[in-house]
Amino acid sequence: MSAMIEAVGLGAGIIGIIAWGPQIRQVWVHNRHDGISIPTFGIVALSLFLWLLYGVAIGSMAMVISNILTLSVILIIIIGVLRCRKSESLGDD
Repeated sequence: MSAMIEAVGLGAGIIGIIAWGPQIRQVWVHNRHDGISIPTFGIVALSLFLWLLYGVAIGSMAMVISNILTLSVILIIIIGVLRCRKSESLGDD
C-alpha cells in the first residue's frame, strides 16, 4: 500500500511539473515575461524547499523527487525572466 501511495504522489508531482511547461516556453522561446513576479516565484521556491525538507524528514521519495524537479523548473523560469529583463534593459540604453 505504501508503494501505491508513493506512486500516486510521484504521479501528482510529474503532472505538476508538466503544468509549468507552457510558462517555460513563454519565457525561453517567446521571451515573454510580462506578469511574472520574481518575489512570488521566490516565495513558491521557498515553499517547495520546505516541502522538500518535509519529504526528506518523513522519507517520502515521491515528495523529494517531485520537489527537487519542481524547484528546478521554478529556477529555470526565474533565470529566464531575469535574462529577458536584463536583455531588455540593455537594449533601452
